[in-house]
Amino acid sequence: MSDETGWKGIFAVLQTPLTASDEIDMEVMARQVEFSVACKSDGLVFPVLGGEFQYLTEQERNDSLKVVCDVTAGRIPVVAGVAAPSRAVAASLARSAADAGADALVALPPYISPASLDQVMDYYRAIADASGLPIMVQHARIVPLPPAFLVRLLTEIDEVKYIKEEREPSAHNLTQVIKDVGDACLGIFGGSHGRWMMSEMERGSSGFMPAVQTLDIYVKTWEAFQAGDKVEARRLYDAHLPLINLLLMVGLQVCKEVLVRRGVFDNNIMRTPGAVQMDGGDHRELDAIMENLKPLLDHR
Repeated sequence: MSDETGWKGIFAVLQTPLTASDEIDMEVMARQVEFSVACKSDGLVFPVLGGEFQYLTEQERNDSLKVVCDVTAGRIPVVAGVAAPSRAVAASLARSAADAGADALVALPPYISPASLDQVMDYYRAIADASGLPIMVQHARIVPLPPAFLVRLLTEIDEVKYIKEEREPSAHNLTQVIKDVGDACLGIFGGSHGRWMMSEMERGSSGFMPAVQTLDIYVKTWEAFQAGDKVEARRLYDAHLPLINLLLMVGLQVCKEVLVRRGVFDNNIMRTPGAVQMDGGDHRELDAIMENLKPLLDHR
C-alpha cells in the first residue's frame, strides 16, 4: 500500500491476546483487527512495545503478524515491528514481515546492549536490505539518538522515511525533530498513548500510534482537530485523559481489560514478567471511567 505522500492519522498498536495456556490466541487477534478497522483506524502496528514484543518468540512474532496481514487484507496499511537486540535478528524479522505482506516496518535501535552510531546505521541498513519496505525509526527514551544522526538515517537510507517520537517531553522533542529533519521525513508520529495529543497535533504531528482499547475516541479526536474543530477535539481529549492516566500508571493490562469489557478480548492475561496486576481499586476506577466514556464509544 503506497505511502508516497506520507501516511497520516491514527495507527492502532495491537495488543497480544493470550490463552490460559500462554499461547497467542489467533482468533482473538483476528477479532482485534476487525475491531480496529471498524473503529476507522488508518493503519495497524504489530508487534511493538505496546504489544509486549520483547516477550514473544521470533516464531510467535512471525505467525501472529501473518494473521494480522491476512485478516487486514490490504484494507489499511500494516506496520510490522521488527526491533531486535542485534542486526541479524532484526534483518530476519524484516524479511519475514515482508513475506507476510506488511506495508512498512518500525523498529527501535538495538535495545539491550548499547550500540555505537555506526552499528545503529548498519542495523537499519540491514532491515532495509532485507525487506525493501519503508521504515519508521522508533525514537524512545530507552535508546535516544542525536538529532543529526536521525537526519543521517533519513538521508542516507532511502527506506527510512518516518519517525515515531516518544522521548519525554515528547511534544517539545517533536517540535525539535520536525525542525531538524525538515523535508527529509514523510511523517513524525506521536506515541505515549496520546497523553500529549493536543499539544503534538498543534506542533504538526502526522498522527499517533495508540493502543486499541479506545481507538474510536482517538480517531474522533484526530478527525475533529483536522476538521478545524479544536473545541470538540479538546472535549474528547479531556474526557479520555483519565483512562490514559490509569493505563500509564498501572500498565498495559488496563488496555486488555478495556478490550475484555468491549467484547474483543476473552481475558486480560499479560506475557510481561512482573507486570502490575489490576486490583479491586483499579477495577472500580475503571468502572467509573468507562461509564463516563460510554457516550463516546461507537462499537460494542
